[in-house]
Amino acid sequence: MAFVTATDFNTENTLMARITAFAAKKREAFVAHRVYRKTVNELSALSGSELADLGLTRGSIHATAHRAVYGN
Repeated sequence: MAFVTATDFNTENTLMARITAFAAKKREAFVAHRVYRKTVNELSALSGSELADLGLTRGSIHATAHRAVYGN
């Protein structure tokens, strides 16, 4: 008796799909990090009084940028 197994090559289990998903995740992480750095740079360029108007201090710039980009 012979058995035939049908394989769907468009599923998430193919090597190419996993490579594509990996590359997409790396690109998303890269873009998010660029937005984070831009946010830090822009906030760092503000004066102390401008930061105070926003309710921020120089010490909270990185945490604020991280929350803005990544959540949490």
